[in-house]
Amino acid sequence: MNQLLKSVDSIPKPGFGSPGPWFKAHVLDVNPHYSFHTVAGRVTVLFFMGTAATHEIKAAHDILIGSADRFDDRQCCFFGITVDPDDEPAGRIKTRIPGIRYILDDDRAVSTAYGACRDGSDLYEPYIMILDRQLRVAGRFFIADVQDALALVESLIDEAAPEDWAPVLLVPRVLDLATCQTLIQLYDADGGQESGFMRDVGGKTVTIIDHGHKRRSDVTIKDDALCRMLNVRVNRCLRPAIQRAYNFDVTRMERYIVACYDASVGAHFRAHRDNTTMGTAHRRFAVTINLNDEFDGGELRFPEFGTRTYRAPPGGAIIFGCSLLHEATPVTKGRRYAFLPFLYDDAAAAQREANNQYLGDGVGVYRK
Repeated sequence: MNQLLKSVDSIPKPGFGSPGPWFKAHVLDVNPHYSFHTVAGRVTVLFFMGTAATHEIKAAHDILIGSADRFDDRQCCFFGITVDPDDEPAGRIKTRIPGIRYILDDDRAVSTAYGACRDGSDLYEPYIMILDRQLRVAGRFFIADVQDALALVESLIDEAAPEDWAPVLLVPRVLDLATCQTLIQLYDADGGQESGFMRDVGGKTVTIIDHGHKRRSDVTIKDDALCRMLNVRVNRCLRPAIQRAYNFDVTRMERYIVACYDASVGAHFRAHRDNTTMGTAHRRFAVTINLNDEFDGGELRFPEFGTRTYRAPPGGAIIFGCSLLHEATPVTKGRRYAFLPFLYDDAAAAQREANNQYLGDGVGVYRK
């Protein structure tokens, strides 16, 4: 019998195996607009305290954070969620980087999303939730079962094996080596401009420069004939591969740039997703076509799926969904050159045009 799946919105709290809701929240002493989805790739402990003022909560809290080396931001991290604004000034909670952070959930939005409280109710149900490295619910525990929660944490840390795979596609021989060299020469002749990343600020998508998060320089390809040739290669080589692997027909390409990650400045791009702002929500697939091989580091990693890294051969492409958390590891020797377009379809093109109104100054506007 065919049945429609119920909307997840009808489920009062995330259950076993389901994704934990993403949110932006005030993380004390860290960021008033912290994007929770960026912690993927680590086992995550969410302690819905309500308040740290009670004896029961304090006892569970002390047990959870009692091991100094468990929460290292590499394999595991901890978030305490409080709705009590007095917890921090009273010294009941204290941020410790790496690994231990606290969310001031004064509007109860996070607690409501996770079912610790309900809209319009003053009741609060403290509990401990454990998320795996894909931010899926692995377990939910009452306060009295704190040791069981920690046992699950240790089990999940041990489960994070480097042999894990990510849903990415490798397509060799997209560009010939002569074209790769042409693109490298184009970059070297210009020298490149510093490349930022997108973030929504005050209702607008703007470009942010932060060397701690990203260090890269780009050149925009302005030669129309060269752009047409690159479009043909993507259409002939990558469009059929994406259709076969993902059952999705890409019809549009965004961005004709040559990017350079230079070891001399420690070039890198920390973990991020490519479609989390209003100005980038239309992006469906990211493409990395390496243009050379004379560099160390500079590989792709997908933290939600383990520690394995991915590297395309010169002229070859790595393709992946823009919603996957990914990073470009630091280049430690030489320069890594790459052609980095985004792909999408006609429906996403309409979405992109509609979102032009949210683009801040200096961010390119879409035209048909």
